[in-house]
Amino acid sequence: MATRIREKAKARLEQKDARPRAVAKMVRMSPYKVRSVLDVVRGKSYNDAVAILSQMNKAASEPILKVVNSAAANAENNLNMNKDTLYVAECFADQGPTLKRMRARSKGRGARILKRTSHITVILDAAK
Repeated sequence: MATRIREKAKARLEQKDARPRAVAKMVRMSPYKVRSVLDVVRGKSYNDAVAILSQMNKAASEPILKVVNSAAANAENNLNMNKDTLYVAECFADQGPTLKRMRARSKGRGARILKRTSHITVILDAAK
């Protein structure tokens, strides 16, 4: 039994992605709104992505900019990469837990409000 656990751990270690990444969890924004901004910066260089996100007039651009900067800092500090050679290899937004709230309606009824959250992941890579 223990040998199987060791084999699984070894396989996981071999498949581990060595690219710099950053994840922001529980961002109080719908993943649909976040994905539209992520589509703009996917594949761009780090400097271009930061310039686009800092000038974009969308609410989702601020948390995405923080995640991109965090991934670049991880690349620089942990993996000894240069920020100028990085580009956004992958970026995606998954749905997080939904906060359920109630709003009063007529005749003593209530309507459910779904306050969605998202998990934003950005993976950078060095340009070849």
